[in-house]
Amino acid sequence: MATIDITQHTFAQTLESSEIVFVDFWAAWCGPCRMFAPTYGAAAERHPDITFAKVDTEAEQALAAAANITSIPTLMAFKDKTLVFSQPGALNATGLEEVIQAVKNLDMDKARAEAGRQRA
Repeated sequence: MATIDITQHTFAQTLESSEIVFVDFWAAWCGPCRMFAPTYGAAAERHPDITFAKVDTEAEQALAAAANITSIPTLMAFKDKTLVFSQPGALNATGLEEVIQAVKNLDMDKARAEAGRQRA
């Protein structure tokens, strides 16, 4: 599956409609963003069960601000509408695959229980 472009208006709907969503915050003028794009696109093709989205931070400045994006590229991963990974910087193919597998294998019931214990 190819990557999709999302906006401030489609962000929440995208999270609602997929169990796992990866979001690449990028800009056309960003060299590392352009280097990461083929790696991200190839991962999207290998994992059709995951939604791979892109946010153009120039066009979607309000969304980038709401996501606290201070450096690009920044990769975020959501599982069951919950942010489970956020990291600035371009990953290589191996690093991205490791993150994808970690998110796929994440037990959200355990993660929610752990988060509850930390708040207590």
